[in-house]
Amino acid sequence: MDNSIKILLIEDNEDFGKLVGHYLGNHPEHSFRLTWKRSGEEGLKEVQSNTDFDIILMDYYLPGMNGVEVTRGLIEHGISIPVVFITINRDFNLAVETMKLGVEDFLVKEEISTPVLPRTIMSVVERVRLRGELSELEISGKRVEAIQELVLGISQDLFAPLEAMKNNVHALMQSSIADDVSMYLKIINEHVERMHLKINKLKALKEDKTVQYIKNIKMIDISG
Repeated sequence: MDNSIKILLIEDNEDFGKLVGHYLGNHPEHSFRLTWKRSGEEGLKEVQSNTDFDIILMDYYLPGMNGVEVTRGLIEHGISIPVVFITINRDFNLAVETMKLGVEDFLVKEEISTPVLPRTIMSVVERVRLRGELSELEISGKRVEAIQELVLGISQDLFAPLEAMKNNVHALMQSSIADDVSMYLKIINEHVERMHLKINKLKALKEDKTVQYIKNIKMIDISG
């Protein structure tokens, strides 16, 4: 299993790109896998065909499309890979402009050959991962609430006829009937009991147990 942090570097300066590759490639604590593109257009094209990147390191001052334009392109194409800008200095106005677009962090070029680079990369990747987990928990919680509300409405409509069917089946089973009829009544009774059990499990659901069924279809696992 490859646990490398997959990085897309968008940088037009040959020497600087090599420096980033050398420094990250020889890092003693973390494994980084770098893909290097030399323009915003190339970077955007790369990430449109391959979204399997953990982070994008991008020079703001690029020929052609600059960093802000590339970031807008990512947003337009629904690509949510976190972006870290590399700049020659810390510009407050630039920071405000890009933070509005969701850029995660900034690095000054002189920090690239220092521990600040890998530390920033790992911090951003971890922050995005935790944010994703919190979002999934929130979605799961809302899904459980929706399931409980739906089950409550359905169960109110189902319990009365199920109870009536159960009572009728029991009454028939107590009477003198043929063996084959008795067998069918037992099968009906088993299904009624099973439906009661499933509904009660759904009503008592406290956590999201939605699992993949087939293709894009999911189901609620209440087998346990």
